[in-house]
Amino acid sequence: MDIIVTLFLLIGLFFFTGGAVGILRFPDFYSRLHPAGKLDTVGLLSAMIALALFNLHHITLGTVLTSIKILLIVVFVFLASPTATHAIVDAGVRAGLAPWTKGQERR
Repeated sequence: MDIIVTLFLLIGLFFFTGGAVGILRFPDFYSRLHPAGKLDTVGLLSAMIALALFNLHHITLGTVLTSIKILLIVVFVFLASPTATHAIVDAGVRAGLAPWTKGQERR
């Protein structure tokens, strides 16, 4: 069980790291939101599954309910993260922020 938990944590760390690198490397506001929304959500999924599995070492009613609550947090994030990312992009469009095009210098 510890190997599976460690594997899920490493997968989550990989996706979180990829998201951080994407935020730093992409050229503009809109393209930076993509790794922030996608990779952080997948990294959270993996890390929270690891936490829920780790919590089930001694199976009791309390640990099962806690693991279910952790998985409900994942469901909430899966619903809220794309919605928040869309709202942020919409705010950028309404503010008149133009997307980066090839040939422009990065800021």
